[in-house]
Amino acid sequence: MIRRISRSPLAQVWRIMAQGAGMRRAFVLAALVLIAGAGLLALSGWFITAAAAAGLAGLGARFDVFRPGAAVRGLAILRTAARYGERWFGHDATLRGIVRLRSHVLSGLARADWRGLAGLRRGPALARVVSDTEVLDGLPLRLVQPVIAGAAALACAAVLLLWLTNWEFALWICGAHVIGAAAAALWALPRAGRLAARQVAAEQAFRTAALDLVAARDDLAVYGRLAHARLCIEEAEARARALTAAMDRIERATGLALDLTRGAAAAGALGLGSLAVSLGAFDQSLAAMGFFLAIALGEVTAPLRRAVADYGRIRDAATRVAVVLEPAPQAGPPDTGLPASALPLAFGGLRLGAGQMLAVSGPSGIGKSTLLARIAGVLPEDEGQPAITLGGLAPAIWPEDALRAAVTLVLQRPAVIGGSLRDNLALAKPDADDAAMTEALRICRLDHLRGGLDLVLGDGGKGLSGGERRRLALARAVLRRPALLLLDEPTEGLDAQTAAEVLRNLRAALPRSAVVIATHRRGDILTADFTLDLG
Repeated sequence: MIRRISRSPLAQVWRIMAQGAGMRRAFVLAALVLIAGAGLLALSGWFITAAAAAGLAGLGARFDVFRPGAAVRGLAILRTAARYGERWFGHDATLRGIVRLRSHVLSGLARADWRGLAGLRRGPALARVVSDTEVLDGLPLRLVQPVIAGAAALACAAVLLLWLTNWEFALWICGAHVIGAAAAALWALPRAGRLAARQVAAEQAFRTAALDLVAARDDLAVYGRLAHARLCIEEAEARARALTAAMDRIERATGLALDLTRGAAAAGALGLGSLAVSLGAFDQSLAAMGFFLAIALGEVTAPLRRAVADYGRIRDAATRVAVVLEPAPQAGPPDTGLPASALPLAFGGLRLGAGQMLAVSGPSGIGKSTLLARIAGVLPEDEGQPAITLGGLAPAIWPEDALRAAVTLVLQRPAVIGGSLRDNLALAKPDADDAAMTEALRICRLDHLRGGLDLVLGDGGKGLSGGERRRLALARAVLRRPALLLLDEPTEGLDAQTAAEVLRNLRAALPRSAVVIATHRRGDILTADFTLDLG
């Protein structure tokens, strides 16, 4: 499941989230918001100064106040409308992007290889699907969009200043904001990125310690360890608080640098504007416009402060998510033509046909489960091991859908969902009717359960014993009626009589299915037609 990442994790995530026109519309509107805001303040400064100068010169009656006033109102309306549209399209596109990203993550987990899934436990997998993808909604809104919109606004401001004033004036006002923001980013982002991973780990350690205390409080109290556990929680909380405070200091330092940059840009604009007016390069109203524009452009770089705080979390979440994203479609196996059936199963010198049963025995850890996984095609072939063929073709040659329709693997610890027995059986065959489901339960000796198909189970199958959960998985296999059925310790936890009856019913219900059973129980081995001892 862990794949080599060919591009940066942020780029992988962004490629998925940026699909569709909604994100582009949001970026255009975000740029309009900044441009309209800066233009509004700059035009207001020019308007007030020009009107005052006209009044002092005795030309107030001839000064046109209508068009500048209308432009001010127009920019205000444009800014409000663009802000509304940017929020509408931006959040809609982001939510749709999160849905696409979560779908890719789930698809990647579903297509992951056996070893990868075995190493990714339920908690981390759920965190990647839920928590990490939720963190990544900040990628477009707090990282990409401010950069694109800010660059567009600065470019428009530079063009306006070059048109109306001179290049020195434009260079100082726009260059100061660019250089100040770039310097703050180069200083803050690496520090925040390194700190974010430690902060997330500390917060996770605190949550884990708190949950463990709640779950084990009775045992901790009995053995006198409650006070020690509470002390551990307080220490974990203190570490998390300290790292949060350190992140806050970086964020505040970034904000201070941006405020100083805005002040320097405004002060420089005031000085250069006064000098230009005295030299006759342009009039005082344009100088005032540049001064107010220098102040307004602070809104362009302001999102950097929030981006610094979020960058590390977003980057780390993208790194965790990128390794489980659904791989890009690749050329499938060569079209050699599928056989009519997955049987016979050939492995070394063994050939297993319809209606036959093979028992694979050996001590724990010898490789029984691994052999079943290789037959099912969820693990690749190992060099040096006998080749496996299904109907004359290796499992890797079979298309995934055809292989899953022909082969069913029942694990030793099967997955059972919270819900009714009917819901769990429907995972195997959604269109099965109640009569077929009830018959499957009878075959697996589960027809005695109170409530029948309407029995509601808790999360993970709570309400059933371990043996009953395994028999529920067997009932699902019966509904699928595969050509080849692979069972990993299916009778574990059952008494000898029940185990023998379940296997007998299973073979009677699936007379044309070949069965491979990994077991260490002598009764199961004696039931089989062939045996393979891996010890």
